[in-house]
Amino acid sequence: MKNKKYTEVDASLALYLFQKKSKKRIVQFFTIVLILGLCFTIVYPIVGLVPTVLSAMEDLGNPNVIWIPEEFSTVSFKAAVRLVMPQGIWTMLGSILYSVGIMLLQLFFSAMVGYSLARVKFWGRGLVFGMVILVFLLPRQSLLLAQYISFVHFDVLGIMNLFTAAGEVNLINNPIVLVLLAVFGFGVSQSLFIFLFSQFFKNIPKELEEASLMDGCGFYRTYFRIMLPNAVPIISTVAILSFVWNYGDTYYTNYFNPDGNYMSTLLSSTFIQANKDTILRSLTTWYDVPSVTDMAFDAVKQAGVLVFLIPLLIVYLIGQRKLVENMENSGLVG
Repeated sequence: MKNKKYTEVDASLALYLFQKKSKKRIVQFFTIVLILGLCFTIVYPIVGLVPTVLSAMEDLGNPNVIWIPEEFSTVSFKAAVRLVMPQGIWTMLGSILYSVGIMLLQLFFSAMVGYSLARVKFWGRGLVFGMVILVFLLPRQSLLLAQYISFVHFDVLGIMNLFTAAGEVNLINNPIVLVLLAVFGFGVSQSLFIFLFSQFFKNIPKELEEASLMDGCGFYRTYFRIMLPNAVPIISTVAILSFVWNYGDTYYTNYFNPDGNYMSTLLSSTFIQANKDTILRSLTTWYDVPSVTDMAFDAVKQAGVLVFLIPLLIVYLIGQRKLVENMENSGLVG
């Protein structure tokens, strides 16, 4: 009887372990399938560009070409660089420097505002924080008209009367507008950056500030010597996001500085349908191609997008690990 009882217990335990192991295997299988499906969805459009952007102009539309071009050619990239970067590599460097400059401004001012909202007790702090969230939730189009009018008739407390007879200055089509937007917290997604800094500083122990004050550090020294060094994770996260979004921005640059040589605006304005015939004629002239089809326009356009993405891919490869790790401390997770 006793042996029979032990046998039943062993059988039940074996069945339980088998069910648990089977359930784990099934979950792993579906997880792998889901990951592979997402990877395919993301990678397929990029892989599909290979036979288009690396084919000779004469082979575009060839039904025999599916994944590997019959004749590899870089004509599409050469034409894209010539069209999108009229000043050569300096166009891309200018866009990178612009994005880095705006990124530094957004980091500096967003960190200060976020720290003030998280640590400094002042009247109306909740109202200010609510306004930051409101600006983040509102579509940018709702603020555009007011911002545009403000910069067309730019004046600060009547100070412009001291410098101009009109008493106001039209700043539209001047890069200083983009700088002012970043300084006053209205840059690309800057309200989100303020929120991220605020949530991060809230999670830093107050004992650090109390210890620094006991050691004789003032408010500003505590901020720059103690709090900012501890905020490196969120600084790196915001820096990556700010650079990527400012580099690819066409909204503010098109409205406030349309004549600027930004890669994003040049890409969007060059490859419009109205320019298709001009671009196709340029291809036949520049590269001695006897005839081209509409697919040549798409090939050059896609090559231009890949050229535009080069700095973003480099930034992603360098900082993607830190970006994922630091999101947990930003207030977006958990």
